[in-house]
Amino acid sequence: MTYESEDRGAAGGPPSSRPRKLPILLEAVLSVGTDLELRATLQQIVDTATALTEARYGALGVLDPRRSTITELFTSGLTDAERQRIGRFPDGHSGLLGVLVEEPAPLRSDDLTTDPRSSGVPPGHPRMRSFLGAPIRVHSEVFGNLYLTEKRTGHFTDTDMALLQVLAAQAGIAIGNARLYETVCQRERWIEGAAAVTTALLGGTSATDALMTVAERARILADASAGVILQPTGNGGMEIVTASTLDDPAGIVGTTIEPGSPVLAQLLGGEPVFIDDSATDPRMTTHVRTRFGPSMMLPLQSGGRLIGTLALPRRRGGRPYTAVDRLLASQFASQAALALVLADAQHNREQLAVYEDRDRIARDLHDLVVQRLFATEMMLESTRRRAAAPETDELLSRAVDELNSTIQEVRTAIFALQQPPTDAPSTFRGRVLRETGGAASVLGFQPSVQFTGAVDSLVRQPADRRLLTALRGALAAAHRRTGVSAIEVEVDATARLPDGRAAVRLAVADDGRGDDGSRSTTFTWQAPL
Repeated sequence: MTYESEDRGAAGGPPSSRPRKLPILLEAVLSVGTDLELRATLQQIVDTATALTEARYGALGVLDPRRSTITELFTSGLTDAERQRIGRFPDGHSGLLGVLVEEPAPLRSDDLTTDPRSSGVPPGHPRMRSFLGAPIRVHSEVFGNLYLTEKRTGHFTDTDMALLQVLAAQAGIAIGNARLYETVCQRERWIEGAAAVTTALLGGTSATDALMTVAERARILADASAGVILQPTGNGGMEIVTASTLDDPAGIVGTTIEPGSPVLAQLLGGEPVFIDDSATDPRMTTHVRTRFGPSMMLPLQSGGRLIGTLALPRRRGGRPYTAVDRLLASQFASQAALALVLADAQHNREQLAVYEDRDRIARDLHDLVVQRLFATEMMLESTRRRAAAPETDELLSRAVDELNSTIQEVRTAIFALQQPPTDAPSTFRGRVLRETGGAASVLGFQPSVQFTGAVDSLVRQPADRRLLTALRGALAAAHRRTGVSAIEVEVDATARLPDGRAAVRLAVADDGRGDDGSRSTTFTWQAPL
């Protein structure tokens, strides 16, 4: 290309001065790409192209190569008010923008109002006549197109087109570098995020907190509207069990994908699902899909075990996920699944160690402390029977009673140690069943439990704590008797005190043999509600 010959404009205007614009072009080429942040680079390119060609308005449309549509549009020369009047920008399927998408080559028009190829201009768009466009290639791929309109001094010339082609070539290099830099930074963020999740999960968080940690971190890294965890249900579907979102989460948790959904076979098979628009994709069947646009649904599986699915939807109209986004998110999901499995195994090991330690303490209490206390009680009882003085008899009786009470309290502690060290049930009924379940491991059989009345709503503090204490003591006393093979526990929330007040009544009956040889012992306790 030589800049020493004169070039007249397309409308026969005065000669253009390429040598005069050469320093401007060199300055533009040098300035493009000075910022490695991709979005800043794209805005710099369209601003530079607009200034270089003396256009009033400029735009850079980023293309989705899979659908040949404009996914993002960077503009120059438009005010905020003009952007609002335009509304939604064109998608590149019509008019000269569509021609440039279908045939990526430099394109020029002197009058858009008479050009038959021009169509699809938004109603609120400023008046435009002259048009100049050129594709931007990154390596062999068409990354996007530059659009320039309304040259301030007339029509776009051959010189303008040549300058735009040079700038587009340099822009392709700058965009390639920015994309590479962005990919490196993005990969670093995902790696750091996966490491942070692994550290948090192995730090001893609960199962619910672990899933929320994965969902929230993935949402932030993917710049998604929500981070959602789905887990398989008993009927072959999937249910949302955890959701992290900055918007209103109402209606998300608990949403199910019913069996037969088109995406379910892929999810249960451990295959990722990528969706361009959740609201319109026929494969999506949940009612919350109308909130979201582009989405990724990634399997959380490790060693052939499917833990669930990580879904990362963006808002409607949001940026689609790129191939790099999908790759990094899939790698994160695999790492998070492994961390969840390791955290679960670590929790199980720690829980087993606690069980073993509690069993050891319970055995030591039973075999050493209780037996010695019981032997001392028997010696004192024998001494009391041989004692002649009433004062001595009374003193020894009190000592025997104190030892008996101590033995009962120690046995109660043994029963408490036998119970699983998990979070306490939220309902009173569940806490009673937990007590009897813990006693079963020591008794060798499961006590039968019967509830009468609405115990969960009627039995409140402090009656619930006092009843549970009495229940532990009654079970411990039953275990001390010989020949116990069955225990019946009854909790009646419809009982009445002698004065007519509502009360809760606890009855614990067993078939063991007492100290006096009697059988079928019943322990009764009641308290006002």
